[in-house]
Amino acid sequence: MSVLITALLCGAVVGVALGALGGGGGVLAVPALVYLLGLPPAEAGTTSLVIVTATTVTALVRHAGTGNIRWRTGALFATAGVLPAIGASLLAHRIPQPVLTAAFAVLAALAAAAMLRGTRTAGRTPAAEGGATEGGVTEGGATEGGATDGPAAKPAGREGYAGTVAAGAGLGAVTGLLGVGGGFLAVPALVSVLRLPMRKAVGTSLVVVLVNSVVSLATRLTVSGVSIDPAIFGPFVGAAVLGAWDGKRLAAKLSGAALQRAFAVVLLAVAAFMLVGAFA
Repeated sequence: MSVLITALLCGAVVGVALGALGGGGGVLAVPALVYLLGLPPAEAGTTSLVIVTATTVTALVRHAGTGNIRWRTGALFATAGVLPAIGASLLAHRIPQPVLTAAFAVLAALAAAAMLRGTRTAGRTPAAEGGATEGGVTEGGATEGGATDGPAAKPAGREGYAGTVAAGAGLGAVTGLLGVGGGFLAVPALVSVLRLPMRKAVGTSLVVVLVNSVVSLATRLTVSGVSIDPAIFGPFVGAAVLGAWDGKRLAAKLSGAALQRAFAVVLLAVAAFMLVGAFA
């Protein structure tokens, strides 16, 4: 199979994953670029961040009018992750690649386990659309889509803010270190830590992914100056952008639990593949 066809197919899968699940773009793009398109790991991480940035903008535009983005939560997550993303990006070049790959796989597996646990407990502890927190504050008033989201906003205490900041900082570090957007961890964090409904977690995670990716990409380009192959990047990102639009339509047709299970299965498969690659 030619490089062009492979890049188009991989880009389409990455775009659909990001548009439908709010994450999974980078976690799928990195192994695809390394194992299917033959890029060196450092170049694959940088190229992945460019691809994820472009597809995230597309997916964010698609989600913006649905009322499924909690902008304040996303902004708080993203702000908390900026400095860790920069620091981890600087550190990434000093860590052996097999160690990074193994760490990547373990994190993906843990995120998948959290998502699967969430599907089993959702029925016992449902997150009401009107009661989900907004970065430690209950979201009230009009949503982006025009509908009301519940009672007026009230502080939920320091615990909600502390959890949001801690999770955001961790996600920023993961993005900088591994060259992924962090959505595959942002979605479980938003669902499990802040009890956001799945659809709102998917939309909100895009804000976090975009900021983390831009910050980490700028740091990597400044420090390492890694080049990007346009013959791979062009078709990959083009197909990914189109896939992100279709992914949003897919998200509208599936239940939150189905999205969580699909996300978890993809993450487990990628984790197993990368662990084998790290120790082979």
